[in-house]
This record gives sequence, structure tokens and C-alpha cells, in this order.
Amino acid sequence: MAQDDSVETSDEHADLDKLNKNIERIESLSKRLTAALARKKPIPAALQGPSQDLYLKAANAYLSEMINNPAKIVDHQIGYWGKTLKHYVEAQQRLVKGDLTPPPDDSPKDRRFSNPLWDSNPYFNFLKQQYLTTAEAIETTVDELDMEEHERKRMEYFTRQIVDMLAPTNFLATNPEALERAVETEGESLVRGLENLVRDLEDHDGEMIVNLADKSAFEVGKNIGTSKGSVVFRNRMFELIQYAPSTETVHATPLLIFPPWINKFYILDLKEQNSLIKWVVDQGYTVFVVSWVNPDESYADVGLDTYIEEGYFTAIEQVKAITDQKKINIVGYCIAGTTLSIALGLLKKRGDKSVNSATFFTTLTDFSDQGEVGVFLDDDFIDGIEEEVNRSGIMKSLYMSRTFSYLRSNDLIYKPAIRSYMLGEAPPAFDLLYWNSDSTNLPGRMAVQYLRGLCQRDELATTGVEICGETVHLSEVTVPMCAIGCETDHIAAWDASYNGVRKMGSKDKTFILSESGHVAGIVNPPSKKKYGHYTNDDITLPPQEWKAKATFNEGSWWPRWEAWLKARSGAQIPARVEGDSGYEILAPAPGAYVKSS
Repeated sequence: MAQDDSVETSDEHADLDKLNKNIERIESLSKRLTAALARKKPIPAALQGPSQDLYLKAANAYLSEMINNPAKIVDHQIGYWGKTLKHYVEAQQRLVKGDLTPPPDDSPKDRRFSNPLWDSNPYFNFLKQQYLTTAEAIETTVDELDMEEHERKRMEYFTRQIVDMLAPTNFLATNPEALERAVETEGESLVRGLENLVRDLEDHDGEMIVNLADKSAFEVGKNIGTSKGSVVFRNRMFELIQYAPSTETVHATPLLIFPPWINKFYILDLKEQNSLIKWVVDQGYTVFVVSWVNPDESYADVGLDTYIEEGYFTAIEQVKAITDQKKINIVGYCIAGTTLSIALGLLKKRGDKSVNSATFFTTLTDFSDQGEVGVFLDDDFIDGIEEEVNRSGIMKSLYMSRTFSYLRSNDLIYKPAIRSYMLGEAPPAFDLLYWNSDSTNLPGRMAVQYLRGLCQRDELATTGVEICGETVHLSEVTVPMCAIGCETDHIAAWDASYNGVRKMGSKDKTFILSESGHVAGIVNPPSKKKYGHYTNDDITLPPQEWKAKATFNEGSWWPRWEAWLKARSGAQIPARVEGDSGYEILAPAPGAYVKSS
């Protein structure tokens, strides 16, 4: 017995020591938490959510429905009350009988409720079923409001944000997985979660932004963005990277890639296995990539015209001079593709035939259908952005990254927050999520030009956009072109991208529709054999008819595009090596601009 008592006393001391250490950690973390929150800068109310006018219109629409069609409202209410009461009674009857199994559950599958306890435990199952019933009732009510279509879509979106935020998975007391983990670890998971929360607040000056990836696991140029090459030109807008050849011969016509300046270029060069840059180099091309500067307040007056003149046109001339070619092939990704289409129209007006062909990755040029992003493109938000950039000179990366995150809030906000703060898990070492968090600022003038002229007024596809002293229309894009859209793209909807292609003036048009989304659909190497793609030569068809009549092809679109590019890239010549042409090598790839935060 004495020995058992000794062991028991030893365990109690160990538990007490652990408790005291956790209390000390919590006290220290609380001080850091207070200090981090004190650094939080106020965010303009206009950038926190839609104007109250939207909710007022929704309330008026609901009141009008109550007055003009009370039977419909009552029917909705009775249906909701009936489901709720039936569910409650069924659960109560089982408890009275001592049956601790949940009542029948025909609720739809939802990844948020994957823990088995949501199905087997009566308490958690009751919460899940009631939440899903309530969510359905709210969404049905909003969906049937008699509002102008665009406003109703906005109301649906922001209602969904509220409904998703209030999911029981997002709260400790109603998350079985978090409670199980807390019990298993004797509360250690919650202390680690608090540490993660404090770290995130410190990393983002008091803003509640979840670190999606382990930042210490990656370094650009060391284990991501590692393709060999050199910076061969630099100005205030970009660094030009020429990649080292991996074949003895290359096509005579070089390829210049313009990535978006909303994020950094190494999305196309994450690692060898999924690097589009490396893959294209390996097919025998001289590849150049523009690495855009991450602008600060000194770039306040930089507009789309600056990006075109000092960015696109300068890069084109540099590549032509370095390779001694009169024409080059070009790629534009996302916003860089939108701006490329403007640049091409401007080149046509100037009689400049430097561009041999153009490829557009997930590019919007016709903004008549703004897709999911459209909920953020009304005056209530844009006025707020304009006021903010007039004050600060830039559109801070916080606003862009937060906007895109809320388009997939369950995947990019709530799920990571649960794993980090409730389960106490460290962020994963995931290169794509690391890149996603490595966002950039936008120059103030450029941001407003883009949002007002292109997104709101759809000038490029309608009246024409005023740029560099000219009026440029989408129909003036006449070079041979290939466009890649992505089937589930939540930023640049594929059908809107397709409609823009139809309005371009090119006689030689190809459109490819990749499976998956804005990033995964593009970063889709052939070796993975993961996502397929659709093809259809008839670009005259409306989008859905084009897809219905399209041929589905297994595997990546990369080889199909490369075959298209090969036919427009000239004969084979000895491979070009950086510096051979006499141009100075300024730094090894990936350069300095990509590393600025």
C-alpha cells in the first residue's frame, strides 16, 4: 500500500507542476495578447461589411412580403417551427426512455461535421440538426426575397457569412473534437491554441488573421521558387528573370510570363514537381518571368498606365533585345491577363507587332458578370477603398487577402482557426498555403482605376478604357490567343472569362477549360494526372452550350497548350544562357523583389 500511495502522490505532484506551468504560460500569453491587440489599427467601417442600405432593403422586402403575401410567410414559419418541434420531441422521447442514440438524421453531408460524435452523440447531433434546419430556413427566406437580382445575391452572400460564422463547430463548447482533444491533453491543447492565437495577432499587428502555413518551413529561393535563372533587368516596377535552359536547343521565339501583382510569381514555381516555369523550360523554351515590386506608399500615383508602359512594354523590349527577336510570346495570369489585353489593344493602335501570340490564365476581361467577387464591387465597398487609398496611398494586402479568404471562409478562415486555436495544432508546412499568405499591396491609383473602370463600369468590353492617351477596346486584341479558364474558379468565373474571349478580335482563338479552381486548375502538372480539361473549337457558342458540347480530356491541359505554343514558337536554335547576350546579370533567381513583405 505504501508503494501505491507513493506513486499516487508522485502523479499528483506531476499534475500540479503541469497545472502551475500552464497557469504561468497563460499569464504570460495574456500579457502578450493585450500588447498585440493594442497595436491593432482601426479599419474603416466601409471596409468591414456592406452598407446598412443593403440590410434595410432586405428588411423592407421582407415586410412587403408579410403585407402582400402573409400566407407564404406563415407557411415558412410553420414549416420551420414544425421541423424544430418534431426534432425536439423525438430527442426528448428517446431520453425519457433512456435511449441515448440520436433520432433519425437525414441532414445533408457537410465536411464541418465529419467527427463521428456529430452522428452518434445525442447532444451534438441535436445541435447539428438544429443548426442545419435553421440555416436552411434563413437561406430559403433570403433566396425568395423580392429584391433586384444583384442586391439579392449580395444579401445571400453576406447572410451565408453570418450563418457559417455561427456554426457550432466554431465554438469550443459545441465542438466535440476540440472538447475531446482538451480532455485527452488535460487542457494542453487549449494552452497551445492560445499560444497560436497570440502568435497570429503578433504577426499581423493585432488583426485576427489565421496563419495558414508554417512560415518557418519555407524560404523563397531555398525550398520554393528554386528554378535556376538570373535577374537580367530591374526597374522600379519589376525584376525580369531569365531562366537557365535545361535542353541543348530551344525554340527561337521566347516566352514572357506576366504573373498577377496581387500575389507573388512563385505560384508558378513552388517546387520542381509542380513548377510550370520549370516544365516549360524543360520543353525547350527560353522563359522570362516578371517579378513585380511590392509597392509601398511611395507608389500611390502608379496606375494601370504605369504598369503597362514601365512594366509590360519595357519587359517586352528587354526580352526582344536579350534574345535578338522581333516577336515574342506572352502569358498573362489573372489581373495580369486583364492588363495584358489592354496592352495588346494599345500595341495595335501604335502599330507595334512585338507580340506573336498571347495566353491568358483565368483572366476576366468582360465584367458584365462579376461572379462571386461581385458582392464586394458595389459603391459601399469601393467608396471605402477609395477613401482609404487616398489617405494611405496603397490598398494594403490585408484587404485583398481577407476578401479572397471570405469567398471560401469555411476552408480559409474557420477550419484553420479551429485546428489552430481549439485543437492547438501547428499550421501545416504547405507551400501553396504559404504562398497564399504571402500577399502584396496595390498602388492606390491603380486599385481605384481597376475597380471603378474595369470591374464596375466594364469599360474594356463596352465603351473602351482610357489608357496612355488612347481608348482601348477588347475587340482590338487581334493576336493569336489561347485562354485557360477553371471550372470552379471563385475569383474569375470561367464563363465570364470565356465571354471575354468571344469579344476579342482575334481570328485565331482557343479556349481550354480546366477542372478545379483559380490556382489548382492552373498549377496542374501532367505527372499528377489529377484534373482533366474540356476542349471545343466552336467559340461562337454561349458558355454552357460550349461546355455541354465540349470533349472531356483526361489529365493536365499543359501538354495541349504547349502543342499550341510550339506551333507559334519557331525553329530550334542553340539554347540561350543568361548573360551570353552581353546583358548584365544583376542577381540569381528569384531576385530581391519577391522577398519584400
